[in-house]
Amino acid sequence: MFEKIRIKEHMEVVDASKQHVGTVDEVEDERIKLTKSDSADSMHHFLALDDVEKIDDNRIYLKEGTRLPEGLGNKAVMS
Repeated sequence: MFEKIRIKEHMEVVDASKQHVGTVDEVEDERIKLTKSDSADSMHHFLALDDVEKIDDNRIYLKEGTRLPEGLGNKAVMS
């Protein structure tokens, strides 16, 4: 398990396949607040700390199967 104090502003967040999801704005309680600039809808989105698999090399890796908030990241079509 990691310590949430290791999560810093501007760290990259990637999914289990190492695809960019967002950039950390800050940690609020037990959630990671992502910057607006990475969202398709120009809004802040949040991820639960429980969704984090590991932190390595200034990058946060999410667990396999983490459900991403609607409007987050690229408007890629999911099948």
